[in-house]
Amino acid sequence: MYEHRGTRPIPMRRFLRRLAAHAAVALALVAVSLGAGMAGYMSLERLRWRDAFLNAAMLLGGMGPVDPPRSDAGKVFAGVYALYCGIVFLAAAGIVSAPVVHRLLHRFHWTDETDRRG
Repeated sequence: MYEHRGTRPIPMRRFLRRLAAHAAVALALVAVSLGAGMAGYMSLERLRWRDAFLNAAMLLGGMGPVDPPRSDAGKVFAGVYALYCGIVFLAAAGIVSAPVVHRLLHRFHWTDETDRRG
């Protein structure tokens, strides 16, 4: 997927496209996670979609739920979903930052032919 360290870094235009593709994957992961959280709150806690959205979004954002769960199933779901949201946050950050970190490391390790001749 990425270029070898012995090759020249890709042009900025291609790098920005790569970064946009990674951001789209991270956004899709967050959107699917938000939908799963909304579905869980709507089915287990009988919340309206707006309240389910608020609770799921607050958990994904790291703030915590607005409406405390009332049922045992809702409490278990909220706990598991909160743990899952922490992992999603880390995964999304890693997906978006991977091209940037790779480019930085690639720049440090790439040597031009004129540098090799000394």
